[in-house]
Amino acid sequence: MFPLLLGVFLVWYSFHKVSFSQLLVYFHDADFSWILLGTLLGFLSHLSRAYRWLFVLEPLQYKVSFKNSAMAIFSGYLVNYTIPRAGEIVRASLIANYESVPFEKGFGTIVAERMADLIMMFAVMCVTLFVQFDFIYGFLSERLNPTKMIVVLSLGGLLAIVGFLYLKRSSSKMALKIRRFVGGLVEGMLSIFKMKNKWAFIFHTFFIWAMYLLMFWVTSLAFKDLEQLTFGAILVGFIIGGFSIAATNAGVGSYPLAIYAAFSIFNIPEEPSIAFGWIMWSAQTLMVIVFGGLSFIYMPIYNRKRALKDS
Repeated sequence: MFPLLLGVFLVWYSFHKVSFSQLLVYFHDADFSWILLGTLLGFLSHLSRAYRWLFVLEPLQYKVSFKNSAMAIFSGYLVNYTIPRAGEIVRASLIANYESVPFEKGFGTIVAERMADLIMMFAVMCVTLFVQFDFIYGFLSERLNPTKMIVVLSLGGLLAIVGFLYLKRSSSKMALKIRRFVGGLVEGMLSIFKMKNKWAFIFHTFFIWAMYLLMFWVTSLAFKDLEQLTFGAILVGFIIGGFSIAATNAGVGSYPLAIYAAFSIFNIPEEPSIAFGWIMWSAQTLMVIVFGGLSFIYMPIYNRKRALKDS
């Protein structure tokens, strides 16, 4: 409930920063050929994700239909607009229902996939830090006291070490649960390298994230006011925008403001930044609504035909 209320508040706040009529002007003046291309790249990333999932399910001795994989993923994305992160549960449930993959096993493969995505996000952050190190360091130095930064980082590191040692040695129920959970995540991540088609999985992982980045950059080309965007600004906007999606229901309200916050670091004007955030979010949302809705409708029909054909 809180993410939804936060999203509603952020929608109001973004329209307070830039009026709806101003946003309509940006929508009208945008080059929709770039927006359509960006949407297509996003669609390709989802199809690649559906194909990649098959490689994780294969070691469990389940041969899942690519169509069911794709429809389960689009359905899950659609559900995320109502209940944050519930899409993964729906995705595993649909595959359990139509492909007889036990829910816990299906969900485990999704966790393994998310670990791979987490590594890619970390890699993008490292590239961003490398490319924009001087700029980011200068920006933080102007706004934060260097001594305080060192103290905060040192305390954070010390707490992390103490927490790690406590979890490693403690026999409390909570520590045991956390150790089991972390152990399961690590095991799921390592299972990727035990797959028969691990190189295909790695290729699709890189392809998915390349499509994400290209989608972000290509959509920005639809705005004349964003022609001055540098590669570093694209990377920073992509990362902050990605984190904002988890704050509310699929990023509603939070995504445009996150893009504005990222671009403001590079002195990009407020109005085109928020307008870009809204158009980027709206285009991807429309795609998910269309294909997610069609997936929910067609998935039972497709599997009913499959069952009749096999009988």
